[in-house]
Amino acid sequence: MAYEFDHVHLKAPDPKAVADWYVRAFGFKIISDAVRPWGDRFIRCETSDGAIVNVSGSRTDEKMGCADASAHWGLEHFGIKVEDMAAEIGRLTGMGAQLMEGPVDVPNGPIIAFIKTPGGARVELLQHRS
Repeated sequence: MAYEFDHVHLKAPDPKAVADWYVRAFGFKIISDAVRPWGDRFIRCETSDGAIVNVSGSRTDEKMGCADASAHWGLEHFGIKVEDMAAEIGRLTGMGAQLMEGPVDVPNGPIIAFIKTPGGARVELLQHRS
């Protein structure tokens, strides 16, 4: 069997506000929005290239830990390609993101930066060389 990437799942206290932020910030499309049987609002989003990003709240009686947009063990971040790093950092911080690191011009690689998004996720921005 060939294994394929299926999705990223973000948890947020206000899943609709977070999903809407990704729609405005990166052009995600909301493809479904429902409350699941165990009580969490579950919003399924799709990126322009077809990747799935799910955003949900806590399940009934589920105790959530704090978000951590710093470098850490486990699932640490996901990356989004951008065309103009400086312009994107300005635009995204104007929308409520917080610049955590960078931009860094990686020798023989892309320019990268890390942001903390509303909801607390760590996202890497990557500007590839032409």
